[in-house]
Amino acid sequence: MKKVICSFLVLGLMLPVFGLKASAEGPGVSAVSAVVIEAETGTVLFSKNMSEQRAMASTTKIMTAILTIEAGDLDREFTVDSFAIMVEGTSMGLREGDRVSRRDLLYGIMLPSGNDAANAAAVSVSGSVAAFVEKMNAKAGSLGLLNTHFANPSGLDANGHYTTAYDLARLTAYAMKNEIFREVAGCRSKEVEFGNPPYKRTLYNSNKMLTRYEGAIGVKPGFTDDARRCLVSAAERNGTTLIAVTLNAGDDWNDHEKMLNYGFSQVSAYQLETGCSAKVAVAGTGQTVGVYADNAVLSLTAVQRQRLERKVLLPRMVYGAVEKGQKLGKIEYMLDGKTVKSVNLYADSDVAEEDGQLSTWQKILRFLGF
Repeated sequence: MKKVICSFLVLGLMLPVFGLKASAEGPGVSAVSAVVIEAETGTVLFSKNMSEQRAMASTTKIMTAILTIEAGDLDREFTVDSFAIMVEGTSMGLREGDRVSRRDLLYGIMLPSGNDAANAAAVSVSGSVAAFVEKMNAKAGSLGLLNTHFANPSGLDANGHYTTAYDLARLTAYAMKNEIFREVAGCRSKEVEFGNPPYKRTLYNSNKMLTRYEGAIGVKPGFTDDARRCLVSAAERNGTTLIAVTLNAGDDWNDHEKMLNYGFSQVSAYQLETGCSAKVAVAGTGQTVGVYADNAVLSLTAVQRQRLERKVLLPRMVYGAVEKGQKLGKIEYMLDGKTVKSVNLYADSDVAEEDGQLSTWQKILRFLGF
């Protein structure tokens, strides 16, 4: 079905929600590789060797956790096998024969950074660690993380196990869209239940950013001999969410404080123009219906604010009755030809269907959702 597409440059049509003075230059950091991005648009606000491939330690578990969540069935208990927990390094305390749910494994993966939890989740989801690793790499490919490759679910040093600061930030931005992941990644402590028989115990988060940085909402530190200190953090302030990554950092906690402060000085949340005067014809009634959109904001740099474009996409005509609040179309907001946000357009009033006015073809179109 043909659609009406209205496109124009949004200049001065947004009201600033807040503004911060931008720093003249980026922060000095100890990390060999680093990046800060705005989570929704993916805009890079600061970078240092962000595309160099490096070991990533337990920040690997961001991928392990999101794949476990997406596998579903989080509350089903299963029995831990000996192979899954035969792994060195940090642990949530699993033993052979323990019964545990995937949901509790998530907290074991993300809070104490349990390598045993990561392996157990991998076996639960894919039947074996090797099969899960294939799933990790397939997911990386589907997300366009072309400089990332996984060799295990835990992040232990291994040949062919690497990422970049930029890829890791993009993966985290994807994961943080999931409400379950956000809750787990930002949880300071959690009471879980596992064992044989299961009993309750409390896990604590090793991510110091949750207590030392205002607005911190996650996500994962890590360390190995090859990777050295690695950290992914996320923070929210005045409607803006930033993600920071450091790989091989000597002073990661302070690096992230400086990087996040700098990022928040470079980007501001702006009220988007969501008004639309277009009307949509309602077939067989001789009437039209107007549209409206809910308020929306988007975090942009000052330069991006001037480059933002929008398209209003609506059908020329709808068939059958229309109810107020029914979705009819959307507004797409674009930067340099890439859609960075979309807002739904809804009918602003009811229009009753007139009996006998729909042809057979119109009924078919309506049934198909046109």
